[in-house]
Amino acid sequence: MAKTKAIMREVTMPSKKLVVWLEEVRNTDIPIVGGKGASLGEMISAELPVPRGFVVTAQAFREFLESTGIAEKLFEGLKVDVDDAKALDRAASEAKKLILDTPMPESIEKAIREYYAALCKREGGEVYVAARSSATAEDLPEASFAGQQETFLNVRGADDLVKAVHDCWASLYGARAIYYRVKQSFPHEHVNIAVVVQVMVDAEEAGVMFTSHPTTGEDVTIIEAAWGLGESVVSGAVSPDTYMVNNKDFSIAQKKIATKQTMIIRDKKTRKSKKIEVPEEKKNAQVLPDDIIVRLAKLGQIVAEHYGKPQDIEWAVKDGEIYLLQSRPITTIQKREAKGGLAAGEVILEGLGASPGVASGKVKIVQSMGELDKVLDGDILVTKMTTPDMVPAMKRSAAIITDEGGMTCHAAIVSRELGTPAVVGTMDATRVLQDGQVVTVDGEKGHVLLGSLKKPEEKAREEAKATVAPATKPITATEVKVNVSIPEAAERAKATLADGVGLLRIEHMILGLNTHPKVYIESGRSDEYVAELVKGIRTVADAFYPKPVWVRTLDAPTDEFRAMKGGEGEPYEHNPMLGMRGIRRDLRETEHFKLEMAAFKKLFEMGYDNIGIMLPLVQHPRELRRAKELMAECGIDLEKVDVGIMVEIPASAIIIDEFIKEGIDFVSFGTNDLTQYTLAVDRNNELVADLYDEMHPAVLKLIEYVIERCSKAGVKTSICGQAGSRPEVARRLVAMGITSISANIDAVEAVREMVARTEHEIILEAARKKVV
Repeated sequence: MAKTKAIMREVTMPSKKLVVWLEEVRNTDIPIVGGKGASLGEMISAELPVPRGFVVTAQAFREFLESTGIAEKLFEGLKVDVDDAKALDRAASEAKKLILDTPMPESIEKAIREYYAALCKREGGEVYVAARSSATAEDLPEASFAGQQETFLNVRGADDLVKAVHDCWASLYGARAIYYRVKQSFPHEHVNIAVVVQVMVDAEEAGVMFTSHPTTGEDVTIIEAAWGLGESVVSGAVSPDTYMVNNKDFSIAQKKIATKQTMIIRDKKTRKSKKIEVPEEKKNAQVLPDDIIVRLAKLGQIVAEHYGKPQDIEWAVKDGEIYLLQSRPITTIQKREAKGGLAAGEVILEGLGASPGVASGKVKIVQSMGELDKVLDGDILVTKMTTPDMVPAMKRSAAIITDEGGMTCHAAIVSRELGTPAVVGTMDATRVLQDGQVVTVDGEKGHVLLGSLKKPEEKAREEAKATVAPATKPITATEVKVNVSIPEAAERAKATLADGVGLLRIEHMILGLNTHPKVYIESGRSDEYVAELVKGIRTVADAFYPKPVWVRTLDAPTDEFRAMKGGEGEPYEHNPMLGMRGIRRDLRETEHFKLEMAAFKKLFEMGYDNIGIMLPLVQHPRELRRAKELMAECGIDLEKVDVGIMVEIPASAIIIDEFIKEGIDFVSFGTNDLTQYTLAVDRNNELVADLYDEMHPAVLKLIEYVIERCSKAGVKTSICGQAGSRPEVARRLVAMGITSISANIDAVEAVREMVARTEHEIILEAARKKVV
């Protein structure tokens, strides 16, 4: 220590603190050294293992602007409309050029060279350093500017260091940084930049550590680790190992060992960072031994306790020694309480806004079912397309992004029920995004933005996940019901005060078992299978009793069954949506249909007389006739149970009179399929999604005809497809005389208001005509 102090004294400090040692810095010095510099100084004062160095202060940057006379021109050029992308890019380019073309004052350059020489002397030779930008508004509790300015690694020699500092200054005026400051109402004139110059750790292992869960705030430490320099983890260029440690007893709760394909090292010849392939024996090996994991977690808690709040820490390991490179507050936990407008971020992907809401989190790309466990609470699930057995991971996700799909795909339907923002049909999310990358999903606009952003209504939407209750419930003659896909959504659906459930999908319960029904049948475990169905249906029937709950029998295509355990024998179909699904499967695989009926019989015996049975994809009355025969064989009393059909094929709409003669209590329009079959548009194909129109005159004409014929026959009519969640469609349906409308959970209130308004208009119009 005495030697260090002696070396520090050799550098004469100018009256304006152009450069300071990290050892001299504390948290109160943020205006001088920026958030990063102040944090490092604080950790050094706490005797934590931080590589030593110095800071080229914000005062030096301000001296540069003022002494060279470029300040006025610089700030005048930044007065642009940041929502105009071209104008913003032009302003950023001109500002950076102005900085780089203006020579650095001699006094500043001299100070940098002197401090670098002193640092090399104390380290015993010319050292590699990292030059890290440290903005004075960076890493604040209410806003994080981190990552918007440049960092230069493996800098060696005074000449290169001076250039790196100059480049860091220029990075303060990147397009994204300018945009963010404007949207956060930080005047450009008030934001300065310091540059931290720190001895480089030629890391063998490195990564990041969150001292609390970065989204939920759960009391665990999450460590991400990869081979080589930490760039690969911070940038999201590699899938790191993930370790979860309990903060109370420092036990390792979970370890996810990733396949590490690449790593970043310092090239001995060029002295620059270089990406290389991870040696074969290390690709699937655990990066950190357990003792290092625990030591890291303990250090993290010391840092968090020092600052009094959860921290996001970058770290490195060399020869078994741990070094803490940087620490900042975890801002994502506080975002639910944050105020202000939507923060800036570049739109990096676009798709269909399938479920409204805005959420930020880390991307977790799922290519197979075996990878579902890596999706933690608050992560962004990214996959080609979700399936029913992904529902547990979907529940943990803050948002969902898919390559494929449309507004009525599985991801869209389940996300809306869960109240989770979703963007579907992006075409290449799994290719463009990277594991660990932080993005924001805007499920209303269909945008995926770079970085973690916030919106004032985010808190309200989070709360809406737990309950969706309208302030008032207008009384309507037309019943307003709700769609439910998974039993877990029952309480949230109940909170809408809906008049019942117009569609409970049974296939999500079956596919969620991830075991093909035939496995239960062939292994003699049919009772176990029936019990699972009873449990799922009962959860929803209980929540709504005595209101009606219409349960649709199995309707899943063969490709979804093929993915289940024991589903290898499922036939391959070129277009499963037009193949063996719905009533077609039930009437061919009667053993399974009888198990479904056994579940219904059990529920009826338990007193759930509010359950109705709905048959999907019927296209001929003989299918209805045969299904009712099988029901009777299974002990279902057809005189006491409401039986209905889905009208989702043009054929069933056109010959609806024949179904009425066969005997039905209700029909429900499955507009998702009815629209695609009428218009020959694949509803899950993002390439033709713009042609999918539930308001197409042909679709509406089929619906109106069925309502008219059923009304005359005393058969109830309803709608449970996606169209029923659109208030403008609800308006048309009420005018047509539909009995009920079943909407998605998040749309019930809006649909109810439209139904009430439309009914009042009809009554008023009739009254006016009577007066006339």
